[in-house]
Amino acid sequence: MSLNTVVQKTPAWTMYILLLFPGVALFWSVLRDPGPNPVENLEHGLGEFALRILVLGLLITPLRDMLRLNLIKFRRSIGLMAFFYVFAHLVVYLLLDKQLMWKPIIKDLTQRPYIILGVVSFLILLLLAITSNSWSIRKLGTVVWRKLHWWVYVACFLGVTHFIFLKKTWQAEPLIYFGVFVVLIGYRGVKHLRSG
Repeated sequence: MSLNTVVQKTPAWTMYILLLFPGVALFWSVLRDPGPNPVENLEHGLGEFALRILVLGLLITPLRDMLRLNLIKFRRSIGLMAFFYVFAHLVVYLLLDKQLMWKPIIKDLTQRPYIILGVVSFLILLLLAITSNSWSIRKLGTVVWRKLHWWVYVACFLGVTHFIFLKKTWQAEPLIYFGVFVVLIGYRGVKHLRSG
């Protein structure tokens, strides 16, 4: 049995469960061993999972084109789970980190520009999550809907940039994400030019 056959026989909803495991494991890890800053560990961990899942979603087309591995049926669930982790990341920041105290939040927005990048990325992903359904495709039309969902690349770029500036130093991990993103956007750009 080929890998594509296994993929086609696997229900799309299984991806939700699979991608929920890292978040549950992170939460359990923080509960079991809080460390000196459990809120920061949870907050940053959720953000990194969101970024990884976003990149996974962007890999679907190259994997189909180059390896003939068709994961298109999981694209919606992957995208929605990426939004779930971004939303959880934001909730931890607002409720646990800043405890809904608006002065520190506003101070962060004015003194840490990378947080604004994260907020804009969240708003884009919110719009994409809201329109990730058949009803929206029918109402917007396929062409408009596809153009709208190209904004996932903008959201991913903002997320990667947010991560780079969060680290404050040129560490390997955020730069790897940036490199992978550049390769993916370059691939899609070349493909678009060739098809046009």
